[in-house]
Amino acid sequence: MDDVELGVLIPIGQAQWGPGADPRELPGFAVRAEELGYSSLWVNDFLLTPRIEALTMLAAVAPLTSRVTLGTAALLPVLRRPVPAAQTLASIDRLSGGRLVLTVGAAFPGRFGLPQHALSDVPWERRFTRLDETVALWRQLWANPEGGGSFQGTLLRFEQLPPMTVPSRPGGPPVWLGGMSESALRRIGRHYDGWMPYPPSADEYVAGLAAVRAAAAEAGRDAAAVAPALFVSVVVTDSVERGRELLGSFAEASYGMPLDQLEKIQALAAGPPDMVAEKLRGYVAAGARHLAIRIATTSLESQREQLEHIIKLKEYL
Repeated sequence: MDDVELGVLIPIGQAQWGPGADPRELPGFAVRAEELGYSSLWVNDFLLTPRIEALTMLAAVAPLTSRVTLGTAALLPVLRRPVPAAQTLASIDRLSGGRLVLTVGAAFPGRFGLPQHALSDVPWERRFTRLDETVALWRQLWANPEGGGSFQGTLLRFEQLPPMTVPSRPGGPPVWLGGMSESALRRIGRHYDGWMPYPPSADEYVAGLAAVRAAAAEAGRDAAAVAPALFVSVVVTDSVERGRELLGSFAEASYGMPLDQLEKIQALAAGPPDMVAEKLRGYVAAGARHLAIRIATTSLESQREQLEHIIKLKEYL
């Protein structure tokens, strides 16, 4: 389909660029992706493993690229103070000429979520309220860059808002949300500009998108105003067996969990090109139009190789 956009994650995590590689080569990876015809470049956000910080990476590639959307998939606002983060994001949007799109999320429970909140000195409780209020604060700052006025939320309160860097686009960059819970789907439909989940099956995507659009309609919004996206981990190989082997190594390196556990909670596609394309077409048929592809390998060399293979899947979508 002509309206399907294929994007790729810059491998900012050390688990993806691998031992011995130089992360200073990552901007070149981004430039090559734009040259190959990818429509977007994405970075994910995490505090518990070595990586190049997400917004630092976007700032580095903004002046080196000219066409691609620059996005977060997903940004964890809890890792940053809300007002300074608004200025950083407005700055990246300005430096990129209005190419920034933000997908945000709240950290998951368990060994990944709780420690990140503790290290950020932010309570775990009411994290979804804090997330929504942070986005509302950002939007208010971006819409009124001259400053003044106050923000009065349940958890966030600021009596005097400062002048703000003016984003390239009036009102600032679009803000999407990840998540598949019933409450997340309702909040997306009511308040957010897009949806980027990673459900393990296309059927789950169908149900989730229907819930988002129903919530948008109930809120008096145009359901088509909520951009339908997908986060999916992909590796193209010459056999299914080799694909699963690489996915298994990726799952252990990135999450410390076996593949059979990861594939129950995330969208994954591996194997020969026709099989990977068939899996992606299932999500496209379910309504996804922006595919953010994370290359599921563990070295920068293999990431570069996959970059060349995966863009060829566009002709099958």
